[in-house]
Amino acid sequence: MTTGGFTSAQLSTEESLFELPSLDIAACLEIGEIAVGLGRSRDLGIAIEVRLVQDGQDWTVFHASLPGSKPENDSWIARKARVVMATGHSTMHERVVSEERNFDWYVEKNLPEATHAIHGGGLPLNVVSRGLAGILLISGLPQVEDHLLGVEVLTEFLARKGEND
Repeated sequence: MTTGGFTSAQLSTEESLFELPSLDIAACLEIGEIAVGLGRSRDLGIAIEVRLVQDGQDWTVFHASLPGSKPENDSWIARKARVVMATGHSTMHERVVSEERNFDWYVEKNLPEATHAIHGGGLPLNVVSRGLAGILLISGLPQVEDHLLGVEVLTEFLARKGEND
């Protein structure tokens, strides 16, 4: 298993803990800037993207490729984003569910692996009473680390919002 010991129940709970009161371009930029700050401070070769989801379409409002990232990170980001758009769950959640239930996610969902990736690093940005409103995407680290960095970014973002209330 390559899922860091997560369970689908833990990951579902995590998603509910990260529900946002709202999400707009300014918030997406702040989330992206937090990720860039953490990545730079740790010299991580990652690519970061934050997307808004409106009317079933996703729109990239923030993208950064840090030193050490590679062109293929953009492909991974696109594949992870499609998983979150299709399921409303994190890519790590979908991978863990697949491993827990011992099924081929791509066959079960009828989605091609060439365009979808159940590898950690795609996190839904859910808004209370609305559901999926955006996506945080990180690529460049091992998948568990991509996911955990996303969790750290959202934790910091929510802590800042709490300080401003």
